[in-house]
Amino acid sequence: MPSSGAQPESLETLLAALERLPGIGPRSASRLAHHLLRIPESDALALADAIRTARARIKPCSLCRAPAEADPCPLCSDTTRDRSLVLVVETPRDLQAIEAAGIYRGCYFVLGARLSPLEGVDEQALGLGALAQRALAPDVVEVCIGTNPDLEGDGTALALVAALQACRGEDTEHPLGALRVTRLARGLPTGGQIEHQNASAIADAFEGRRPSV
Repeated sequence: MPSSGAQPESLETLLAALERLPGIGPRSASRLAHHLLRIPESDALALADAIRTARARIKPCSLCRAPAEADPCPLCSDTTRDRSLVLVVETPRDLQAIEAAGIYRGCYFVLGARLSPLEGVDEQALGLGALAQRALAPDVVEVCIGTNPDLEGDGTALALVAALQACRGEDTEHPLGALRVTRLARGLPTGGQIEHQNASAIADAFEGRRPSV
């Protein structure tokens, strides 16, 4: 970014990088940038090292696509989890919110995105092929769709159901023929985000899930 002359070019580059973070506007970026310049250099560089280390060590789990340092991740490796049930969520934050509620003991599949035509996010970003492969596992009996109860979440859920229907087909002998596809009930408020709900709301939603196919 060319410098305006009012402030150092390196500061403007830092501001531009911070503004690309979600939820960070120009004022927040400016506040963060000046904070990083004000604190001891060791603290600022420790943050940079933490980012570098996390990027180097954390990869998507090959089974559930949640970020982890081991593959499979600790949840997928836990032999006490119910492997017959796979809950599909939009983000790792949703997974953490559900785990914190302490009412779910099945496995997960993290989409990492949701359909959003305005943001250029299409079905290719959802990993539908990977989800179908997970559903094809012989011990999977139910796939529960846990997308957020809003416009984009509903559209994403429809795409997931269609993908599972397509790979299931009409043949009842197909491995997916007996698969149960459900969706979290509307115990979660419409327009809300799973990561912001309390344990009671998540528990009610999971207990009241209903078939989608």
